[in-house]
This record gives sequence, structure tokens and C-alpha cells, in this order.
Amino acid sequence: MTGAQAEADRIVAEARGNIATARSRLARAIVEAARDGMRQVDIVRATGYTRERVRQILRAGGVEAG
Repeated sequence: MTGAQAEADRIVAEARGNIATARSRLARAIVEAARDGMRQVDIVRATGYTRERVRQILRAGGVEAG
């Protein structure tokens, strides 16, 4: 493996970690917004997630989506 390839692999691994962190932060924000009374339809619009994905995130966060 060349030095350039090793650097590229490191950058990709770092980016994947950043994605996981961002998704986790977004999930926490979704749960908090729902608990604060934000309607699910508004969460869907704000995030671009599907209704089902928002429901999954809310259930995982202990919020019954309705």
C-alpha cells in the first residue's frame, strides 16, 4: 500500500466516523423535538427522513410515535 492509499483510507475511515456521530446527534435531536411537542410531520420535513425512519428513531428513543 502506498502512502497516498494509506492517507486516503484514513480519510475515509474518519469520514465514516463523522457520519455515525452526525446521525447519532440528529437522532437525539429528533427525540428531543418530539418530546418538546414537535409534530412528526414537521420532523420529517425538517430532516428529510421518511415517516417510518422517524418512527424508528422515536421508538428507539423511548417515544411512542403517533
